[in-house]
Amino acid sequence: MNRSVIKIIASILVVIVAVSCATNRKLSKLRKNEAGSVQLALGNQPDYLPDIKDDVPVAKDTLTVRDDDGREMIIMKAIKDEKTGEMVANEVIRAATVTARFRNVAERNGKVDLAFQIIVPPSMMDSKWQLRFYPDMFVLEDSVRLDRVIITGAAYRKAQLRGYELYDRFLSRIVSDSTKFINVRLLEIFLKRYIPQIYAYKSDSTFVSEEMFYSAYGVSQRQAVEHYTNKFARNMNERRKNRMDKMYRKYVKVPIVTESIRLDTVIVNSDGEFVYNYVQTINTRPKLRKVDIVLSGDIFEEDRRIYSIPRSEPLTFYISSISAFTDNKERYLTKVIERRASANTEAHIDFKVGKSDVVPEFGNNAYEIELIKRTLSSLVRNEVFDLDSIIVSATASPEGSFALNASLAQKRSESVSGYFENFMNEYRDSLKMTAGISENMDETWEDTGHELPDIRFTPRCIPENWSDLDDLVLEDVVMNDGQKRLYQDIRTEKNPDVRESRLRQTQSYNYIKETLYPKLRTVKFNFYLHRKGMIKDTVHTTVLDTVYMRGVQALRDMDYAGALLLLKPYDDFNTAVAYMGTDRNANAMRILEKLEKTDKVNYLLAVLYSRQGNFEKAVEHYVKSCSQNPSYVFRGNLDPEISVLIKTYGLNSEPDDGVFL
Repeated sequence: MNRSVIKIIASILVVIVAVSCATNRKLSKLRKNEAGSVQLALGNQPDYLPDIKDDVPVAKDTLTVRDDDGREMIIMKAIKDEKTGEMVANEVIRAATVTARFRNVAERNGKVDLAFQIIVPPSMMDSKWQLRFYPDMFVLEDSVRLDRVIITGAAYRKAQLRGYELYDRFLSRIVSDSTKFINVRLLEIFLKRYIPQIYAYKSDSTFVSEEMFYSAYGVSQRQAVEHYTNKFARNMNERRKNRMDKMYRKYVKVPIVTESIRLDTVIVNSDGEFVYNYVQTINTRPKLRKVDIVLSGDIFEEDRRIYSIPRSEPLTFYISSISAFTDNKERYLTKVIERRASANTEAHIDFKVGKSDVVPEFGNNAYEIELIKRTLSSLVRNEVFDLDSIIVSATASPEGSFALNASLAQKRSESVSGYFENFMNEYRDSLKMTAGISENMDETWEDTGHELPDIRFTPRCIPENWSDLDDLVLEDVVMNDGQKRLYQDIRTEKNPDVRESRLRQTQSYNYIKETLYPKLRTVKFNFYLHRKGMIKDTVHTTVLDTVYMRGVQALRDMDYAGALLLLKPYDDFNTAVAYMGTDRNANAMRILEKLEKTDKVNYLLAVLYSRQGNFEKAVEHYVKSCSQNPSYVFRGNLDPEISVLIKTYGLNSEPDDGVFL
């Protein structure tokens, strides 16, 4: 072998060994944690405050506000001078890196943004590696794997692309058109020489069926084509098709994926650290007070995992919510309870022409009678009301004279009343038997308190039910507009007999008589009851306002839109909270400004004024809320609208007089 070639090979081997050693040293340092590790840090939290217009006052170094007693208070960016003991203005220097492991974040309109950073040191990156990071979110009892973040080295990606290139080259060798394997030239020579009739079809579009071809020439088209097909090439092509999956796995060892990926970026060099700002928006849910984020990962070289990145310490996000201000106090309504009550129902009991007897077997009477019996049974067993009396009103249709109809309707009413009086008597006896009445020594029945009271049935009648006929005609879909107008004209006639006579002469009368008149022969039951044990005619009492309390529950569940739907008519403190939760700040401000300035009201006004950019009023209300309830000193850091005031004006310091500023 040429000596120069040997030197080149030796040089290549030295480079490979050197690179391999460098990789092993880097991995060794990672395992010993000498090379540093990936960091999971708090990111820049998105600003929840709206854009401030040019004409709206912005934050100033010094504010003058008034307390509840009208005294002026000076609020400024200040620190205590160690020499003089005075509070002096200072410049705020913001830290470039946040090292805390927790943060207070605000829920707004049912959503929370969780911002964190994935910081990767240069020592953890390598051109031949792919780093895969898996953020896991822990919410109440659930754990959710968030979208992955992938950092791919340039050489690693080059190898991936090379694999796709090799696979594409393999696919290019697969022939999709099977006719490519036919030796068309030899086939044409064969046809021209031995079957010229078929060859003549070369320039003719006439269809020749398989049967015609075979019967004429003794050989099938398939056989002819098969004879001049390169079977070896075709079989090789089929084998390539069958090996597609295998070759894909061979060449594309690590596919480039796009699903469930938040970021996939190629790092060309590792001169500096890699920082990815990750923002995850989640929907809040009842009882959600904190969320933990934990990061783990892997390092891959080609398709091999060469290192597992240990799980990080969790970042904890404590969630503050406007729903925490919900007033849970129960709300009651004044309800007037009447001693007496009534109910009614109708039964379409059919009678034979000109007859008033109740015949259960006639028409649909059995069904209608059973409905009334069940209604009576439920009323007499009612635990709240006692049944006093029943008015039975029978109606008749207009055919025939008014006087005859009046008499007939009254008789039918009396017949129905008598029928159900008998039923109630039988029902009373049956109830005694099932209630455990015992026979005493004298063979007489002893009432145990379950005997029904006497219930009066009062029969009444409506001779001709014209009012219901008016409604039936109006709603009818068979009669045309002209027929309905004619009916309305006839309806103005005051004499019922003349009216019915005129109606009888119209074209639509037969339809009205056969279809609508039967619906007028009804028996209406009006039930009159009184509340058990109640003496006064009316009693005023209070009951829980269930609609309002459902709105309060929706607020607690951070369903602000649903809460507003229920609470809007009340226009009270909880309504204002619902308005704030849906970012309808003007409506919330309108309500809160009218309320007594409690600690909660002052705090929420501070939030609203801060949203508007009116920091002077915001600070004033926040200071008042803290003086009323010192817990808001700590709550203020949870809400971004108040936190910006605390940071800007150095609030919540404790001067010598003990008053928080």
